[in-house]
Amino acid sequence: MLAMIQPSAAFKDNLQQMPSIDGVQRIDLIDEKGALVASIENQPGKQGSLAVYQYLKQIFGKLDASAAEHGLALFAEHTADARNRPGAHPNIDRLMAIAAGDAPLGIDIIAARS
Repeated sequence: MLAMIQPSAAFKDNLQQMPSIDGVQRIDLIDEKGALVASIENQPGKQGSLAVYQYLKQIFGKLDASAAEHGLALFAEHTADARNRPGAHPNIDRLMAIAAGDAPLGIDIIAARS
């Protein structure tokens, strides 16, 4: 069983405590009707978000308000930047919206084909 990370003030320190994203092609976020809302690909610039969302799935099972709050703490300094620049960090904006009351989302981890 994965232990819950106690978030530090630095995203890179939090990231080092998360499970590897090797073998993950992407993460799909699914609404309550089963529709695909967004995907986070395993590619440069998105790997931090991929690691956070994978970890949230493993700890919480879905993206609800508590998972979103924990995710915002894990993103550390990037969360403050996202609050100041809406749209600059869509994966953090999504967490802020869910923490503020938007509907929870399912998290599907899609394995890379070997």
